[in-house]
Amino acid sequence: MSEIIYPGIGKLENMIELEKTSDGSFVSGSEGVKEVLTPADRKVEFIIYADKTLCYVKSALGYPAIYKVPEARYEGPAKAILMDLDGTSVRSESFWMWIIEQTIAKLKKDMSFTLEPVDEPHVSGHSVSEHLQYCIDKYCPDKTLEEARAIYFDTTEYEMKEILEGRGKEGAFTPAPGLREFLEEVKGNGVKIGLVTSGLYTKAMPEIISAFQTLKMGDPLDFYDAVITAGQTFKKGQTGTIGELAPKPHPWLYSETAKVGLGITEEDKCHVLGFEDSSAGIMSIRLAGFQAVGITGGNIHKSGVDSLCMTQYDNLCDALPLILGK
Repeated sequence: MSEIIYPGIGKLENMIELEKTSDGSFVSGSEGVKEVLTPADRKVEFIIYADKTLCYVKSALGYPAIYKVPEARYEGPAKAILMDLDGTSVRSESFWMWIIEQTIAKLKKDMSFTLEPVDEPHVSGHSVSEHLQYCIDKYCPDKTLEEARAIYFDTTEYEMKEILEGRGKEGAFTPAPGLREFLEEVKGNGVKIGLVTSGLYTKAMPEIISAFQTLKMGDPLDFYDAVITAGQTFKKGQTGTIGELAPKPHPWLYSETAKVGLGITEEDKCHVLGFEDSSAGIMSIRLAGFQAVGITGGNIHKSGVDSLCMTQYDNLCDALPLILGK
Protein backbone atom coordinates (compact mmCIF):
# COMPACT_ATOMS: atom_id res chain seq x y z
CA MET A 1 0.00 0.00 0.00
CA SER A 2 1.36 3.42 -0.92
CA GLU A 3 1.98 5.96 1.83
CA ILE A 4 -1.17 7.85 2.87
CA ILE A 5 -1.46 10.36 5.70
CA TYR A 6 -4.35 9.40 7.96
CA PRO A 7 -6.08 11.73 10.46
CA GLY A 8 -4.30 11.81 13.80
CA ILE A 9 -2.04 8.83 13.25
CA GLY A 10 -0.19 10.06 10.16
CA LYS A 11 1.29 7.47 7.83
CA LEU A 12 0.41 3.79 8.04
CA GLU A 13 2.55 1.60 5.83
CA ASN A 14 2.39 -2.14 5.14
CA MET A 15 -0.93 -2.55 6.94
CA ILE A 16 -3.41 -5.38 6.37
CA GLU A 17 -6.84 -4.29 5.15
CA LEU A 18 -9.82 -5.76 7.03
CA GLU A 19 -13.50 -5.86 6.09
CA LYS A 20 -14.41 -5.12 9.71
CA THR A 21 -12.97 -4.98 13.20
CA SER A 22 -12.54 -8.27 15.03
CA ASP A 23 -15.61 -7.59 17.18
CA GLY A 24 -17.69 -6.64 14.13
CA SER A 25 -18.55 -3.18 15.46
CA PHE A 26 -16.93 -1.21 12.63
CA VAL A 27 -17.29 -2.18 8.96
CA SER A 28 -15.17 -0.74 6.16
CA GLY A 29 -17.30 1.43 3.88
CA SER A 30 -20.19 1.67 6.34
CA GLU A 31 -21.37 4.54 8.57
CA GLY A 32 -18.45 6.79 7.71
CA VAL A 33 -15.72 4.18 8.13
CA LYS A 34 -13.37 4.49 5.17
CA GLU A 35 -10.96 1.68 6.04
CA VAL A 36 -10.11 -0.81 8.77
CA LEU A 37 -6.39 -1.61 8.99
CA THR A 38 -4.21 -3.76 11.24
CA PRO A 39 -0.43 -4.30 11.48
CA ALA A 40 1.23 -7.70 11.07
CA ASP A 41 0.86 -8.69 14.74
CA ARG A 42 -2.88 -7.81 14.67
CA LYS A 43 -2.77 -6.54 18.27
CA VAL A 44 -4.59 -3.32 17.36
CA GLU A 45 -6.96 -2.25 14.61
CA PHE A 46 -7.20 1.21 13.08
CA ILE A 47 -10.64 2.51 12.15
CA ILE A 48 -10.20 5.27 9.60
CA TYR A 49 -12.71 8.09 9.14
CA ALA A 50 -12.37 11.20 7.01
CA ASP A 51 -11.63 13.36 10.04
CA LYS A 52 -10.32 10.97 12.72
CA THR A 53 -8.68 7.62 13.38
CA LEU A 54 -9.80 5.30 16.14
CA CYS A 55 -7.61 2.56 17.56
CA TYR A 56 -9.25 -0.65 18.77
CA VAL A 57 -6.89 -2.27 21.29
CA LYS A 58 -7.64 -5.97 21.53
CA SER A 59 -7.32 -7.91 24.78
CA ALA A 60 -6.59 -11.57 25.42
CA LEU A 61 -8.27 -11.08 28.81
CA GLY A 62 -11.57 -9.79 27.45
CA TYR A 63 -11.14 -6.07 28.13
CA PRO A 64 -10.64 -4.32 24.77
CA ALA A 65 -10.76 -0.55 24.43
CA ILE A 66 -11.20 2.05 21.71
CA TYR A 67 -9.20 5.28 21.67
CA LYS A 68 -9.26 8.27 19.35
CA VAL A 69 -5.69 8.60 18.11
CA PRO A 70 -4.40 12.07 19.03
CA GLU A 71 -2.10 13.96 16.70
CA ALA A 72 1.48 13.81 17.90
CA ARG A 73 4.22 16.23 16.93
CA TYR A 74 7.70 16.97 18.17
CA GLU A 75 9.59 20.25 18.41
CA GLY A 76 13.11 20.07 19.78
CA PRO A 77 14.85 20.47 22.04
CA ALA A 78 13.07 18.07 24.37
CA LYS A 79 11.89 19.01 27.84
CA ALA A 80 11.38 15.37 28.80
CA ILE A 81 11.86 11.86 27.48
CA LEU A 82 9.93 8.72 28.36
CA MET A 83 12.08 5.58 28.47
CA ASP A 84 10.89 1.99 28.19
CA LEU A 85 12.72 -0.50 30.43
CA ASP A 86 12.90 -3.97 28.82
CA GLY A 87 14.81 -3.96 25.56
CA THR A 88 15.31 -0.18 25.47
CA SER A 89 17.15 0.60 28.72
CA VAL A 90 18.00 -2.94 29.77
CA ARG A 91 18.41 -5.93 27.47
CA SER A 92 16.25 -8.46 29.29
CA GLU A 93 13.46 -9.36 26.87
CA SER A 94 14.98 -12.75 26.05
CA PHE A 95 15.11 -13.54 29.78
CA TRP A 96 11.42 -12.77 30.32
CA MET A 97 10.45 -14.74 27.21
CA TRP A 98 12.49 -17.61 28.67
CA ILE A 99 10.50 -17.29 31.92
CA ILE A 100 7.27 -17.52 29.89
CA GLU A 101 8.68 -20.56 28.09
CA GLN A 102 9.64 -22.21 31.39
CA THR A 103 6.18 -21.48 32.78
CA ILE A 104 4.39 -23.13 29.86
CA ALA A 105 6.81 -26.07 29.97
CA LYS A 106 5.95 -26.64 33.64
CA LEU A 107 2.26 -26.12 32.93
CA LYS A 108 2.40 -28.79 30.21
CA LYS A 109 4.70 -30.97 32.34
CA ASP A 110 7.04 -31.09 29.34
CA MET A 111 10.39 -29.44 30.06
CA SER A 112 11.46 -29.96 26.44
CA PHE A 113 8.84 -27.43 25.34
CA THR A 114 10.09 -24.36 23.46
CA LEU A 115 8.32 -21.33 22.03
CA GLU A 116 8.24 -20.85 18.27
CA PRO A 117 9.80 -17.79 16.57
CA VAL A 118 6.31 -16.70 15.47
CA ASP A 119 5.35 -16.34 19.15
CA GLU A 120 7.80 -13.50 19.85
CA PRO A 121 5.46 -10.53 19.17
CA HIS A 122 2.90 -12.11 21.49
CA VAL A 123 5.19 -12.87 24.45
CA SER A 124 7.06 -9.56 24.65
CA GLY A 125 5.99 -5.98 25.23
CA HIS A 126 2.57 -6.70 26.72
CA SER A 127 1.49 -7.73 30.24
CA VAL A 128 2.36 -11.04 31.88
CA SER A 129 -1.26 -12.16 31.75
CA GLU A 130 -1.54 -11.29 28.04
CA HIS A 131 1.60 -13.31 27.31
CA LEU A 132 0.42 -16.28 29.33
CA GLN A 133 -3.10 -16.24 27.91
CA TYR A 134 -1.73 -16.28 24.37
CA CYS A 135 0.42 -19.34 25.19
CA ILE A 136 -2.43 -21.10 26.96
CA ASP A 137 -4.74 -20.59 23.99
CA LYS A 138 -2.11 -21.95 21.61
CA TYR A 139 -0.33 -24.66 23.58
CA CYS A 140 -2.45 -25.84 26.51
CA PRO A 141 -6.10 -24.71 26.26
CA ASP A 142 -7.11 -27.10 29.03
CA LYS A 143 -5.12 -25.03 31.57
CA THR A 144 -6.17 -21.81 33.30
CA LEU A 145 -4.57 -18.40 33.57
CA GLU A 146 -4.59 -18.74 37.37
CA GLU A 147 -2.51 -21.93 37.15
CA ALA A 148 -0.07 -20.30 34.75
CA ARG A 149 0.32 -17.14 36.85
CA ALA A 150 1.07 -19.17 39.98
CA ILE A 151 3.83 -21.06 38.15
CA TYR A 152 5.12 -17.84 36.56
CA PHE A 153 5.52 -16.03 39.87
CA ASP A 154 7.11 -19.05 41.56
CA THR A 155 9.57 -19.34 38.68
CA THR A 156 10.29 -15.60 38.68
CA GLU A 157 10.83 -15.49 42.45
CA TYR A 158 13.28 -18.38 42.25
CA GLU A 159 15.21 -17.04 39.24
CA MET A 160 15.44 -13.50 40.64
CA LYS A 161 16.84 -14.85 43.90
CA GLU A 162 19.37 -16.90 41.95
CA ILE A 163 20.45 -13.81 39.98
CA LEU A 164 20.85 -11.69 43.11
CA GLU A 165 22.98 -14.45 44.64
CA GLY A 166 25.16 -14.75 41.56
CA ARG A 167 23.88 -18.13 40.38
CA GLY A 168 21.17 -17.07 37.97
CA LYS A 169 20.81 -17.10 34.21
CA GLU A 170 23.89 -15.49 32.69
CA GLY A 171 23.32 -12.17 30.93
CA ALA A 172 19.75 -11.83 32.19
CA PHE A 173 19.94 -8.06 32.73
CA THR A 174 22.43 -6.14 30.61
CA PRO A 175 22.42 -2.34 30.28
CA ALA A 176 21.68 -1.21 26.73
CA PRO A 177 24.80 -0.07 24.84
CA GLY A 178 25.61 3.53 25.70
CA LEU A 179 22.92 3.74 28.40
CA ARG A 180 25.07 5.58 30.96
CA GLU A 181 26.43 8.12 28.46
CA PHE A 182 22.94 8.68 27.07
CA LEU A 183 21.21 9.18 30.43
CA GLU A 184 23.94 11.42 31.86
CA GLU A 185 24.02 13.62 28.74
CA VAL A 186 20.24 13.98 28.71
CA LYS A 187 20.00 14.72 32.43
CA GLY A 188 23.02 17.02 32.29
CA ASN A 189 21.15 19.19 29.77
CA GLY A 190 18.18 19.60 32.09
CA VAL A 191 15.86 17.16 30.29
CA LYS A 192 13.52 15.23 32.60
CA ILE A 193 13.60 11.43 32.31
CA GLY A 194 10.71 9.08 33.09
CA LEU A 195 11.09 5.29 33.19
CA VAL A 196 8.03 3.34 32.02
CA THR A 197 7.38 -0.40 32.06
CA SER A 198 4.51 -2.85 31.65
CA GLY A 199 6.33 -5.06 34.14
CA LEU A 200 5.32 -5.32 37.76
CA TYR A 201 7.40 -3.38 40.29
CA THR A 202 8.74 -6.60 41.81
CA LYS A 203 10.32 -7.68 38.53
CA ALA A 204 11.09 -4.27 37.03
CA MET A 205 13.08 -2.74 39.87
CA PRO A 206 15.65 -5.57 40.19
CA GLU A 207 16.34 -5.09 36.47
CA ILE A 208 17.13 -1.41 36.60
CA ILE A 209 18.88 -1.69 39.99
CA SER A 210 21.10 -4.42 38.52
CA ALA A 211 21.84 -2.27 35.46
CA PHE A 212 22.69 0.78 37.59
CA GLN A 213 24.95 -1.35 39.77
CA THR A 214 26.78 -2.57 36.66
CA LEU A 215 27.16 1.02 35.44
CA LYS A 216 28.06 2.32 38.93
CA MET A 217 25.31 4.95 38.70
CA GLY A 218 23.91 4.65 42.23
CA ASP A 219 20.21 4.38 43.07
CA PRO A 220 17.95 4.62 39.98
CA LEU A 221 15.16 6.09 42.13
CA ASP A 222 17.46 9.03 42.86
CA PHE A 223 18.35 9.41 39.18
CA TYR A 224 15.03 9.20 37.33
CA ASP A 225 12.48 11.98 37.69
CA ALA A 226 9.66 9.42 37.64
CA VAL A 227 9.36 5.64 37.56
CA ILE A 228 6.01 4.08 36.63
CA THR A 229 5.44 0.32 36.57
CA ALA A 230 2.35 -1.78 35.89
CA GLY A 231 1.73 -2.26 39.59
CA GLN A 232 2.79 -4.05 42.74
CA THR A 233 2.31 -7.67 43.72
CA PHE A 234 0.75 -7.70 47.18
CA LYS A 235 0.25 -11.46 47.29
CA LYS A 236 1.79 -14.16 45.15
CA GLY A 237 0.02 -14.24 41.81
CA GLN A 238 -1.88 -11.00 42.38
CA THR A 239 -1.13 -7.50 41.10
CA GLY A 240 -3.36 -5.25 43.18
CA THR A 241 -3.73 -2.72 40.32
CA ILE A 242 -5.16 -2.56 36.79
CA GLY A 243 -1.68 -2.91 35.35
CA GLU A 244 -2.50 -6.34 33.92
CA LEU A 245 -5.63 -5.07 32.16
CA ALA A 246 -4.39 -1.71 30.89
CA PRO A 247 -0.70 -2.18 30.01
CA LYS A 248 0.95 -1.15 26.77
CA PRO A 249 -0.42 -0.70 24.06
CA HIS A 250 -2.98 1.19 26.18
CA PRO A 251 -1.77 4.77 26.76
CA TRP A 252 -2.11 4.91 30.55
CA LEU A 253 1.43 4.06 31.70
CA TYR A 254 2.99 6.71 29.46
CA SER A 255 0.20 9.18 30.19
CA GLU A 256 0.67 8.77 33.95
CA THR A 257 4.45 9.08 33.72
CA ALA A 258 4.20 12.30 31.73
CA LYS A 259 1.24 13.98 33.40
CA VAL A 260 1.56 12.85 37.01
CA GLY A 261 5.22 11.84 37.26
CA LEU A 262 6.83 14.63 35.24
CA GLY A 263 4.14 17.31 35.27
CA ILE A 264 4.02 17.62 31.48
CA THR A 265 1.28 20.02 30.36
CA GLU A 266 -0.77 19.68 27.20
CA GLU A 267 1.20 22.60 25.71
CA ASP A 268 4.53 20.86 26.41
CA LYS A 269 3.61 17.49 24.88
CA CYS A 270 5.30 18.55 21.65
CA HIS A 271 8.59 18.74 23.57
CA VAL A 272 8.45 15.09 24.71
CA LEU A 273 9.76 11.94 23.04
CA GLY A 274 9.06 8.32 23.95
CA PHE A 275 11.66 5.58 23.39
CA GLU A 276 10.60 1.98 22.78
CA ASP A 277 11.75 -1.27 21.19
CA SER A 278 8.35 -3.02 21.14
CA SER A 279 5.25 -2.59 19.01
CA ALA A 280 3.04 -2.38 22.11
CA GLY A 281 5.21 0.39 23.52
CA ILE A 282 5.25 2.37 20.28
CA MET A 283 1.45 2.23 20.14
CA SER A 284 1.20 3.20 23.82
CA ILE A 285 3.35 6.29 23.25
CA ARG A 286 1.34 7.34 20.20
CA LEU A 287 -2.01 6.86 21.97
CA ALA A 288 -0.68 8.97 24.85
CA GLY A 289 -0.13 11.79 22.32
CA PHE A 290 3.66 11.73 21.95
CA GLN A 291 6.02 11.05 19.08
CA ALA A 292 7.73 7.67 19.33
CA VAL A 293 11.37 6.82 18.65
CA GLY A 294 12.05 3.18 17.90
CA ILE A 295 15.11 1.33 19.16
CA THR A 296 16.03 -1.57 16.91
CA GLY A 297 16.42 -5.09 18.23
CA GLY A 298 12.87 -5.56 19.49
CA ASN A 299 9.71 -6.57 17.65
CA ILE A 300 8.82 -3.24 15.97
CA HIS A 301 9.63 -4.42 12.47
CA LYS A 302 8.27 -7.95 12.92
CA SER A 303 5.02 -6.51 14.21
CA GLY A 304 4.67 -4.17 11.24
CA VAL A 305 4.59 -0.83 13.06
CA ASP A 306 7.72 0.84 11.65
CA SER A 307 5.62 3.64 10.18
CA LEU A 308 4.35 4.60 13.65
CA CYS A 309 7.88 5.60 14.65
CA MET A 310 9.10 9.16 14.08
CA THR A 311 12.52 7.57 13.47
CA GLN A 312 14.52 4.54 14.62
CA TYR A 313 18.05 4.14 15.99
CA ASP A 314 20.38 1.24 16.72
CA ASN A 315 21.94 3.01 19.70
CA LEU A 316 20.40 5.41 22.22
CA CYS A 317 23.28 7.87 21.89
CA ASP A 318 22.42 8.33 18.22
CA ALA A 319 19.23 10.09 19.38
CA LEU A 320 21.02 12.80 21.39
CA PRO A 321 21.01 15.41 18.58
CA LEU A 322 17.25 14.90 18.17
CA ILE A 323 16.65 15.32 21.90
CA LEU A 324 19.02 18.20 22.56
CA GLY A 325 18.57 20.04 19.27
CA LYS A 326 22.33 20.16 18.76
